[in-house]
Amino acid sequence: MPNGDSMTDVPPPATDPWKGLRGVMAGTLVLEAIVVLLALPVVADVGGGVTWFSGTYLVALAVVMFLGAGVQGKPWAIPFNLGLQVLLLAGALIHLSIGIVGLVFVAVWAFILMLRADVQRRMDAGLLPSQRMKRTES
Repeated sequence: MPNGDSMTDVPPPATDPWKGLRGVMAGTLVLEAIVVLLALPVVADVGGGVTWFSGTYLVALAVVMFLGAGVQGKPWAIPFNLGLQVLLLAGALIHLSIGIVGLVFVAVWAFILMLRADVQRRMDAGLLPSQRMKRTES
């Protein structure tokens, strides 16, 4: 079924290909928030104690991550997610372990962005399973 928008007549996907990716991004943010909260005892025991600043920073960051999981359908979700990664990396100023957690999740988000680019490439080429035309054999 041609869409008329391009010269190659690639059919649009029958299902939303971004729905699964939004779920992965939301789940990653929830997992990331849990890991940030689990880092609090590490900062408390190894990092010389949780100060009002470090505690507030980490808890607020985790809360924003939890809340951010609910806005993954917005057009600004990916820049928002990447901004959270910058804030998490800045947590290295609180304790090195927070910076290491930040590096791990930067790698996770880089992989998610690679997946997103692959889905977009496949969608543009008409290679998604929901874009394949059913062939009838005679």
